[in-house]
Amino acid sequence: MSAILFIVNAAPWFVLMGDTLLVGAIGRPDLAGCEREMANMLYETLHDELLTHPDAIEIYPGHQAGSVCRAGLSGKPSSTLAFEKRWNPALSQAREAYVDALLAQIPSRPLAMDRIVAQNIAA
Repeated sequence: MSAILFIVNAAPWFVLMGDTLLVGAIGRPDLAGCEREMANMLYETLHDELLTHPDAIEIYPGHQAGSVCRAGLSGKPSSTLAFEKRWNPALSQAREAYVDALLAQIPSRPLAMDRIVAQNIAA
């Protein structure tokens, strides 16, 4: 799982989240297969890397409300770590509860996903 952290004058400023942390939700762990493994990787990325940064860091996710990438997305186009820690229920769960809840909430797979994954792997 990846995110791009931007640093200004030696201080973290904002993160382009891609599909890792969304406003009000967590990215999908199922699109490339290995759902449980990917859900655990998301947990590690969030808790061991992202959430160790200051609460004031702004986050800009790759998807907003209306996307097929996740149910429960907020209408907010961006957020902060402090807001997500307070309002995103997935961030306060222990690992096993987080993985089980994440896997139980997977929406239908987009029709073109197999083709998209194959193209991404080939790139």
